[in-house]
Amino acid sequence: MANEKLAELLKTQKSLTEWLEDIKHKDAEAIRKEDNEKRERLKILEDIIGLPFDKPTQFEAIDLTEKNPKFIKYLKEHGDEACAIRLIPKKEGLPKLRIRGKPVSGAYGWFLEQEIKPTDYRVDFIPHADATWSLIFVINKHGIQGEIIRGLHTQLTQGFHERFKPLVFRYDFQKWQLSGKDPESLTYLKRLVKFLKVSDKKRQAQLKKKLSSTFADDYLEGYFEAYESDEFGTWFIDYSPVLGKMYADMLVKMPSATKALVQGQIGCLGKAKGPAQIVDPKNIDKDFPKGAVLVCSVTTPDYVPLMQKAVAIVTDQGGILSHAAIVARELKKPCIVGTGNATKVLKNGQNVSVNADLGIVEQFI
Repeated sequence: MANEKLAELLKTQKSLTEWLEDIKHKDAEAIRKEDNEKRERLKILEDIIGLPFDKPTQFEAIDLTEKNPKFIKYLKEHGDEACAIRLIPKKEGLPKLRIRGKPVSGAYGWFLEQEIKPTDYRVDFIPHADATWSLIFVINKHGIQGEIIRGLHTQLTQGFHERFKPLVFRYDFQKWQLSGKDPESLTYLKRLVKFLKVSDKKRQAQLKKKLSSTFADDYLEGYFEAYESDEFGTWFIDYSPVLGKMYADMLVKMPSATKALVQGQIGCLGKAKGPAQIVDPKNIDKDFPKGAVLVCSVTTPDYVPLMQKAVAIVTDQGGILSHAAIVARELKKPCIVGTGNATKVLKNGQNVSVNADLGIVEQFI
């Protein structure tokens, strides 16, 4: 995917909370609250088990508008450093605003352009570096399962893969499995998960008390995001117990040889049959046939009404824990992602059988 196309696609994206709000999910507000305070949870993990995370420098928004001396000192000392800035609402119903990749001085300029009431927001300046590895994974009773990719973390959350495809991994607390051969990624995975092994029962008790944490084989259960950079090493950037509970039954299946028309990764289990309907941004506004299988390059928030109508969803790109896959799961629609070729192999109106339990699409008469 060309850099220009990737940049345009990223402009269309929303946070996971906004995706879930679009489908009126019952846990949308809980996930919003959890997302707003994720670095407070990560700080507790740092204090108790030494978990490294992207520690922010925090201010009240009013500090920036009134040029508080403490903020001005920070701006002078760090103005040229790359950062992400998050405007975190202090009241329910207000949007979270954010931008990444600007220097602190540029992020401050962006902040001044936002039409907000300063007393309603907190501001986090978060160090930013280009990722060499990015990960999304879940730890549950079945093990440690997720995806790893070289480069930007947004490739996994949004499902847009440019130079590299993600590798799916599974560790059942005894044996590692990867969807491709990459010794370097396996070495990194083994090093990373050690941070989440909490063998000390006293520390487990502390985490249970402060975060209501649960454990599987002494590993902290939940949904996690992390990345590695040459500048900062490993940083965890999310720990979500709520999303972890939504994926408490997740069990990743490794791809196997098949003669099916199309094969990909499982976004949501289930089976369905119907005519394939190939949709791209140019024809997304056309009527979507009832009972059809949505086939597209990648789902974006614009596709939510079609996802709701479709009997199943099949994409060229995307990942098992991308925002679109999470939404498909919550819609309870069979979903296969990352096929690489569904829009090229399948034809409009072609009757297909989607078996998301196996990650395959076959023709049926």
